[in-house]
Amino acid sequence: MSALPEFQSFNVSVENHIAHVQLCRPDALNSMNQAFWLELPQCMRAIEAQTDARVIVISSTGKHFSAGMDLGVFTNPKAVPMNGDPGRMAENLRRVVMQLQDTLSSLEQIRLPVLAAIQGGCIGGALDMVCAADSRYCSADAYFTIKETELGMTADVGTLQRLPKLMPQGVVRELAYTGRNFSAQEAKALGFVNEVYESQQAMLDGVMTIAAQIAKNSPLAVTGCKEMLNYSRDHSVEDSLRYMATWQSGMFRPTDMMKTFQAKAQKQQAEYEDLRPLKGLFEE
Repeated sequence: MSALPEFQSFNVSVENHIAHVQLCRPDALNSMNQAFWLELPQCMRAIEAQTDARVIVISSTGKHFSAGMDLGVFTNPKAVPMNGDPGRMAENLRRVVMQLQDTLSSLEQIRLPVLAAIQGGCIGGALDMVCAADSRYCSADAYFTIKETELGMTADVGTLQRLPKLMPQGVVRELAYTGRNFSAQEAKALGFVNEVYESQQAMLDGVMTIAAQIAKNSPLAVTGCKEMLNYSRDHSVEDSLRYMATWQSGMFRPTDMMKTFQAKAQKQQAEYEDLRPLKGLFEE
């Protein structure tokens, strides 16, 4: 393992194969400023490549999880110049939006499960982000909103694409068209969050317990689950079954199963080998 870089937007710790990433700008309501959009994929990939983490927990600090997009991102003339030829301006804006989308998609693209622990407001771009997590948990005071509609624009970095895969279509349309808040209790009833906890600390304790259960399992089996679930969400059952068969023919080996059986016979916890570290092409 090598030391992780320092981040402006996150505090990161790794212990017992669990990486804990905390949004750390509570005075600014953890808004998603320019540093956030650059650092999130760097943070996810650094954890994946440079640590022994087998699961990532994303939480936040202060009263609110995140107030969403910092408007300074879209008022930065270097990123989004708003003058000149309309066609060229539009082409540039399209690429900017796709880069922002890629930032949040990093939660899906890494091979580790990502659990989001949410307190207070999860607004606009923050909702886009947690939609890309594998599972979501929240405290009783949490609420969610597709804020962009109220601001006069269409949400563009993932909510409208991912939320209909997580909640009923008609409800998602109502939330998108109205921009209203929906509560922790409503989110739980609709299946958007796995569990609602009485307090932020109870939520963190609960999510860390779940993360520990994930980290005890074979990391090869867990990353296979994530790969298959993401693929199946976006493909037909037939295509997904065929991909599963191909994956299993290449990735399945009895080593981890034998370790599991031996540990159970001895009433112990099995110890599994980490996945091979990620590195660039031809890196030592």
